[in-house]
Amino acid sequence: MQQTSTFKRESIIKMVLVGESGVGKTCLLLRYSENKFSENITTTVGIDFRTKRIDCEGNPYTIQIWDTAGQERFRTIVPNYYRGVMGIAMIYDVTSKESFKNIEYWTKNVKENADEGYNLMLIGNKSDLEQQRVVSYEEGRELAEKLGIPFLETSAANSDNVKKMVMTMVEAIIKGERNEESAAKPTQRIAVNTQNSQPQQKMMNCC
Repeated sequence: MQQTSTFKRESIIKMVLVGESGVGKTCLLLRYSENKFSENITTTVGIDFRTKRIDCEGNPYTIQIWDTAGQERFRTIVPNYYRGVMGIAMIYDVTSKESFKNIEYWTKNVKENADEGYNLMLIGNKSDLEQQRVVSYEEGRELAEKLGIPFLETSAANSDNVKKMVMTMVEAIIKGERNEESAAKPTQRIAVNTQNSQPQQKMMNCC
């Protein structure tokens, strides 16, 4: 007796975190992938990444999240990791006006180097440091609206919105993939014979 396989191919979703050095990209990565937080994390040198397996709408996915170095000397290598990326989160620190201003640089960097079809998102990190905040929630939201992308404030320290950040991106990616698949399906055409347009009479037996 032949058994029906229930195996589902696991899809890989590649995401990249970009932003200035010190905005908390590594902390967000560790909080999501390992549910850990430390204030004494070494600054990323070059590139780092983590993977996590999830189920979304009954389908298995492997999430690859790449953490990029924000220091200026590493900026030339960051675009190499945009290849094949499906989601990009631009991150700033709500306690740093400079990191917020530099989102303009990262937006341009992404547009010039990333493949078409990526999903972009704006993240204001360190929302737990309310007393040190210099970038308001409204400023972040207004910038996101101007760019036409989703916006969230997060905190790696207390895990606020960290999972939501990833899942918002994942759901947008999956939706985009489905829309592309639907658009790629060939349209069925029905051939119509216009020569014999008169309906044929059928012989029916009377009861």
